[in-house]
Amino acid sequence: MKFTHLLGIGAVVLSTAACTTNPITGRSSLQIANNSEILTMSSQEYKTTLSKSKIISGTADAKRVVNVGSRIKNAAERYYQSIGRSADLANYSWEFNLLQSNELNAWCMPGGKVAVYTGILPVTKSDNGLAVVLGHEVSHALAGHGNERISQAMVAQYGGSILGGTMSNSQWAGIFEKVYPIGSQVALLKYGRNQESEADQMGLYLMSMAGYDPREAIPFWNRMEGASSGARQPEFLSTHPNPETRISDINKDLPKALEYYKAAGGKI
Repeated sequence: MKFTHLLGIGAVVLSTAACTTNPITGRSSLQIANNSEILTMSSQEYKTTLSKSKIISGTADAKRVVNVGSRIKNAAERYYQSIGRSADLANYSWEFNLLQSNELNAWCMPGGKVAVYTGILPVTKSDNGLAVVLGHEVSHALAGHGNERISQAMVAQYGGSILGGTMSNSQWAGIFEKVYPIGSQVALLKYGRNQESEADQMGLYLMSMAGYDPREAIPFWNRMEGASSGARQPEFLSTHPNPETRISDINKDLPKALEYYKAAGGKI
């Protein structure tokens, strides 16, 4: 069996026809990989990660992860429905799990498979802080950053030789594992800085739509920077914009985020 990927008939056609626009941020990106294949691989890798991790369930923290995550998921679904793009999320199968690990980290696989590590909870402090994290991570999935990263890797590794062609199982698996080198308790998902900045913005809007105060994003990111002070930077922050740029961008996005927050019943 081989996976078939529609890649166009040339670089110009490829960059035009396979361009996807984020309905929340307006950013366009190249996404040429097959989403159904990505979701299948993501589900498999998520199960592998859970099988090798200690899942925390039934505790107040575990319930908070599920509750906050569900509210953000519901807000995203309402928004996509309101703009006629419910089909974008039709194949999502959401899961929110809290995993025992000292890592200051959290992630969301394509298709809505979410993991939060216990190590980040002292930094989130509240539901609002947790909403910053989950909004950011869910945004990676909704924005198709996995597809974008895989597409970039496909073009970089195989170039024009895969235009209009096929990839073998081993080639596809190799590309996927480069983008998502997970399967262990310390899963690390690698995104580019533009994608991280977009997830900051989109996550801010999603948490606001879910009724969480977006003004809490700045204190959270300051705490994250403080937690990494004098030590190896957490992977959660490794490809993010520098702190000053992030805070500046959040301040620019706050007025619109507060509109969403007010519409969701939040007090300004």
